[in-house]
Amino acid sequence: MEIATHIEILRADGELLARTAQRAGLDAPVPSCPDWRIGDLLAHLGGVHRWAAFVVASGSLTRPSREDTAELFRAPSGEELFDWYRTTHADLVKTLTTTAPNAPAWTFFEGPSPLAFWARRQAHETAVHRVDAELAAGLPSGVPADFAADGIDELLAGFLSRPGRKLVADPPLSLAIVPDDDPAARTMWIDPDGRRVEAGAGPADLTVSGPAEKLYLLLWNRADATGCRLDGDPEVLVRWGELATVD
Repeated sequence: MEIATHIEILRADGELLARTAQRAGLDAPVPSCPDWRIGDLLAHLGGVHRWAAFVVASGSLTRPSREDTAELFRAPSGEELFDWYRTTHADLVKTLTTTAPNAPAWTFFEGPSPLAFWARRQAHETAVHRVDAELAAGLPSGVPADFAADGIDELLAGFLSRPGRKLVADPPLSLAIVPDDDPAARTMWIDPDGRRVEAGAGPADLTVSGPAEKLYLLLWNRADATGCRLDGDPEVLVRWGELATVD
């Protein structure tokens, strides 16, 4: 997907998330993140937005310091959170929109360019948390098929496979993800030494097929396997849910 497409999805989903969060209320539990309420979700995502905008705007190739990160994640309390989140989101969108395509910036896994990396990463971060807000508000949620397929690749081949991410399994497991509406199947193997991901639907302990939207939410632990087809050991999904925990 193009950088501009990721930025537009980020813009729309962040605005929708803010409206949905206000409708749900700060104290509404977030079912997909059991330790969170809506206030926690806004504080977390607003901090992530500020952190990403800081990285992109700085042009530095070094990860932000702990002190800078702590300050960037400092959020207000109470009703001020709603406007604060809207501001952090708008600032991120503006930063990504006005940054030169070839501008340098630190990233925590590979992408076509730093700007492409951050636009894609923040689009998927926001989409998943928009779903969280909708679940908290008792509203239906969905993800476009092409964006969901892009997100399956971003999660398996990028976010969960990044350097420093401890994702191991003993005994080993393997999971093939095969979207019905996109050709980009992926297979992930996780063993005691780490994990690897390859393109295509290779032999696996469990193959999960279905609409890309369903697979995307399943892999992010935001939905169960309803609407998907399982071929193999269903216990793999239980273990996946324990291993691939992401807020």
